[in-house]
Amino acid sequence: MRIEPVVDEWLGPGEKDGEIVPLSARENGVNREAAKSRFYGEWWYFDARLEDGHVVVGFLQASELMTRKPGIEIHVYKPSGEKLSVVKKFPTTELRAAEDKCDVWVGKNHCWAEWPEDSGLPTHYLFISEEGMELDLVFRSEVPGWKPGHGRTRYGDRGYFSWVVPIPRARVEGKVRFEGKTLEARGIGYHDHNVITADARRIISWWYWGRLYTDDFTLLYAYVRTQKRFGNVVSKPLMLAYRDKVIVSSGEMALTEGEAVFNPKANRTYPSWLELDIPGQVNLRLEVKRIIDCNDLLKELGHPVILNPVVRSLINRFMRPGWFRFESDFTLRVRHEGRDFEETGTTLHEMVALQ
Repeated sequence: MRIEPVVDEWLGPGEKDGEIVPLSARENGVNREAAKSRFYGEWWYFDARLEDGHVVVGFLQASELMTRKPGIEIHVYKPSGEKLSVVKKFPTTELRAAEDKCDVWVGKNHCWAEWPEDSGLPTHYLFISEEGMELDLVFRSEVPGWKPGHGRTRYGDRGYFSWVVPIPRARVEGKVRFEGKTLEARGIGYHDHNVITADARRIISWWYWGRLYTDDFTLLYAYVRTQKRFGNVVSKPLMLAYRDKVIVSSGEMALTEGEAVFNPKANRTYPSWLELDIPGQVNLRLEVKRIIDCNDLLKELGHPVILNPVVRSLINRFMRPGWFRFESDFTLRVRHEGRDFEETGTTLHEMVALQ
């Protein structure tokens, strides 16, 4: 069997960035060239963890991965764990998006960026309002935008996945509306921009993704394992910022998984803990405290044949696609400029398995 090459476009030396290249405004604009691909997907994702314990997620999609249509999603996680959601698709005529910067409309829903006159960090705005739920939020960046290398992983001649992070960390303010009430929102926020031109279901086996914040540090990571035909190669970008400066941009992370635990709702296992390590620089331990949300992705498809218990049992011999959002306790250890730091806290992170 021919093994397809997987290339992470790091700047070097090795699988890391010796120089941190700033994001351009264009990298957060719509990708017209990518839209020519039959597997095109593109979305602008925002979330915020609020001081009152709510977690809010909102994003606009130029092309949703399953339907290839524009869309929006709003999710509100209450401190109790209850989830409220609106997911809505739109005709292509309802999409307007700029190429030179973040300025995206899906129907009346809008995300955009503005830059201060002193050439400081941009401020992003998010407005999504559908079916009685609304996010009206301002994201004021505290850490410069980041991307791993050139921001792309190429999968042979099958296409690529692009991940750039215009907002690794922001102060968030605004309003969140649901169930007929309005929250005055304040918290810490994040925003990324994703583009894909490859059929992820035939390439990716599973991935982890997450981040955390302390008073001094911001950390982002992803760990993406390909399928056998791509050699089970792993992409593993990690970014660490100290205060307002990115100090680590690397794909040389090692990951260790804890004991597998089966979850009946997702119909698959997840690791009880994760440990990420770049020797001599950063070590992160995540201990899963609770599952905030999860899904059995086969069941989510809703096809009558797949829902048949006999068919599902046969499929599960080969694959158990599922998704988790975890809340975990973390311990972060960092070595920076001759000093050793240790931070603890709680954070959210995710797992997606396509097999």
